[in-house]
Amino acid sequence: MPALLAAPLLATLAAVPAAAQQEPGWVAKRTAQLQALDKVTARITIVDAPVNQPVRFGTLSVTVRACNARPPEEVPDAAAWLEVLDTRNDPNGTPAFRGWMFANAPGVSMLEHPVYDLRVLECK
Repeated sequence: MPALLAAPLLATLAAVPAAAQQEPGWVAKRTAQLQALDKVTARITIVDAPVNQPVRFGTLSVTVRACNARPPEEVPDAAAWLEVLDTRNDPNGTPAFRGWMFANAPGVSMLEHPVYDLRVLECK
């Protein structure tokens, strides 16, 4: 999804917390498939993250609050609302990211972390 097309969806959903509102043209799914990269070791891991169940990658705790996909008759895309905590210096976690990530436009909204990178691949 080009950034120009993602902007209206971002504006509409920017403040949408857990149990996100359903935007027309999107179908709610139960699991987000994420690509996680450890920049130090160059290790890429595919993580299946069920909605509302935290998953770990390195020192990150990732909770997917919503995962929406386009219907099969449309151009494939996925959007996931993520809450990411970094537990490296705080066992309770320091917020590292909170918001929507888009599979077809990863640069629109991304995790800015010195060691890790996350990307939404699809919602299933």
